[in-house]
Amino acid sequence: MADDLPIVLALLLVTVAGTATVLTRDPVRQVFALAGLGLALALLFAVLQAPDVALSQLAVGTALTPLMVLLSVRKVRRKARSERREEHE
Repeated sequence: MADDLPIVLALLLVTVAGTATVLTRDPVRQVFALAGLGLALALLFAVLQAPDVALSQLAVGTALTPLMVLLSVRKVRRKARSERREEHE
């Protein structure tokens, strides 16, 4: 049972991070929660002795995916602001 403790703790962390990501309503905060989820998953993979998967998750799930979503949110918000300005003119 003592050997399972790190796995259980990592799974709990993934559960909390996933729930936080889903329950967050602001897209920018959701991106940071998604990055935290990616980090928690990388930790879980490392605990499960899959370092190659952990490194891939660290790069993609913690850095690249949140960055792409954040840039998309920024572009959508800029476009919405631009359209609102055009309506008021």
